[in-house]
Amino acid sequence: MKITVSDIKTHDINPNMFGLFFEDINYAADGGLYAEMIENRSFEFFRTTGDFDAYAPEYDGIYGWYKYPKDCPFVVMETRTVRPLVKENPHYLHLKTLRANSGFTNKSFDGLCLKKGNGYNGVFWMNTPSYSGDVNVIIEKDKDVIYKKTFTVTAGDCWREFRYSFTAPYSVRGAHLVITLSERGEADFDFISLFPQDAVLGIFRKDLAELLKDLKPGFLRFPGGCIIEGNTLENRYQWKLSVGDPKSRVSNWNRWAVHGNNKENNYTGRFSHYNQTLGLGYYEYFLLCEYIGAKALPVINVGLACQYQSTELVETTDPAFYEYVHDALDLIEFANGDVGTKWGALRARMGHPAPFNLEFMGIGNEQWETERVNFFERYTIFEKAIHAKYPEMKLIGSAGPDVRTERYEAAWNFYRENRDKRNFTYAIDEHYYMPPEWFLENTHFYDDYDRSVKVFSGEYAAHPKRPGSEKSGNTLQGAVSEAAFLTGVERNADVVVMSSYAPLFAREGYVQWAPDMIWFNDETAYGTPSYHVQKMYSNNVGSWDLEADSDFDPDGEKIFFNASYDAKRDEVILKIANASDEDREVSFDLTDYNEVKSAEIVLLKGDDPRAYNSVEFKDRVKTEEFSADPYGKVVLPKQSFAVVRFSFN
Repeated sequence: MKITVSDIKTHDINPNMFGLFFEDINYAADGGLYAEMIENRSFEFFRTTGDFDAYAPEYDGIYGWYKYPKDCPFVVMETRTVRPLVKENPHYLHLKTLRANSGFTNKSFDGLCLKKGNGYNGVFWMNTPSYSGDVNVIIEKDKDVIYKKTFTVTAGDCWREFRYSFTAPYSVRGAHLVITLSERGEADFDFISLFPQDAVLGIFRKDLAELLKDLKPGFLRFPGGCIIEGNTLENRYQWKLSVGDPKSRVSNWNRWAVHGNNKENNYTGRFSHYNQTLGLGYYEYFLLCEYIGAKALPVINVGLACQYQSTELVETTDPAFYEYVHDALDLIEFANGDVGTKWGALRARMGHPAPFNLEFMGIGNEQWETERVNFFERYTIFEKAIHAKYPEMKLIGSAGPDVRTERYEAAWNFYRENRDKRNFTYAIDEHYYMPPEWFLENTHFYDDYDRSVKVFSGEYAAHPKRPGSEKSGNTLQGAVSEAAFLTGVERNADVVVMSSYAPLFAREGYVQWAPDMIWFNDETAYGTPSYHVQKMYSNNVGSWDLEADSDFDPDGEKIFFNASYDAKRDEVILKIANASDEDREVSFDLTDYNEVKSAEIVLLKGDDPRAYNSVEFKDRVKTEEFSADPYGKVVLPKQSFAVVRFSFN
């Protein structure tokens, strides 16, 4: 089997083509990328039940907090709002102890995971109108005290901040933060927080942030997903509530808290207490983009709750609709505005006087036109308003939740009818979650697309049949099918300008949706086979695509490939997916080029098509790197993916 690569350029490739999609699903933010170790730190959580158009968020501010010692009858815990620390989050914990050295402790998801030699920074706020004495901060596991700090307070009716730091003397999982009063008495507590000192920028969990940075992504789409829409409009993601002092950011119940609710489970799911503290807000998303070297792609609500989960909307004739439009304009000002503007000044006060240089914005998430939902009109209103003030802003439209349907066709007709309007849309967001076979059968999906309107392949993933747990769906076979599909995406880079796998993260034991690209628990994280495919693509983006051919039928042999040229390194890049069930020998013909000096190969493989990675076996499916004779043959194992870089120097 021979693959011939010519020196004929077909079209340029967007250098930022392969990016990331982040949504707070599967505890990706709180309990995940956001490195906060305390759960429900401001006593504002909700327990949410219900289903379509009938959701019932119920305040449950004590969630995650327990009496210490356990079930101690001499401890009384309640939330109050009489003297709030901040008006935006008015609830706080009022503690009454009837016995010395008693208090409260936090659930902290699966408990605190501390690593030997690592440092940790804690803070809490306390109001002591009547209490004088010692306050003890203890980190312990099963009564074994790992760290203890005592503060002495005197009675006085004002909120005070207390900070502490410690280094873990040994590694431990399942530890807990405990706060006790040394004497009998009453006191108020709020904003109780604990972060690892190695958190990237003081915000992001280090191992997860580094996995993202290693991908070298071209962009980051955030904050979702269905999160943007909300299951109600009140529940939608409001970016203005996610900036400023973290203590003042208004907590929100997570729309994924009700995922899977039905009559059989009494409309109450396993994750009914899934909330968003918004500690990971728009400012932090922009900082993350800078850290990982990605362009920011925020997505904004257009006055529609999730069309799958709600009928709620704001009519375009309602003056309240224009609040959504103004939110979009204000977001651009927050990202790019001079420090003399209202929102640019807030960005500067938060620590970033320089603009974030926002170029992209998504208009709606996964919307489609119906008799009742006038999405096309909404898009047009947003487009006119944004481009009147920011004419160069690149807007992303929605083609709905699927492809090859009537609503999908209607969306494309709308955008194509407006294609002659300057900068009407940069690209159309398409989503598909399909079996591996679909990806193999659709490597030519974009071959015949109209080139006048571009595509953002915004959410996709292969969904093989799962033989067991959720993470078992991230198989080698699924990843290879994605790699095969992406050869067609890259080959059609003149119409597909951006692409991103979804979802990005999943915390083991806290999963609403799978497969996912990166899995983690309290202690560690690992990339799936799909992660490796994404990394191989995003780390090997060519400057332009090249004509390539073979002496075999790629579809029949299930050997899919694409070639590109890297002008910076003067190298040819060949990506090859062997989606067959046999090992294959492949040779290369680059006679259009000067003498080829070397062929460097990155190969993704595993011991079984159904193989997947896990905490216990992170590298069951992994990449290996080696050199090969560019004029010889290379064996591609069954169900594998390779990137070959040919050098001429």
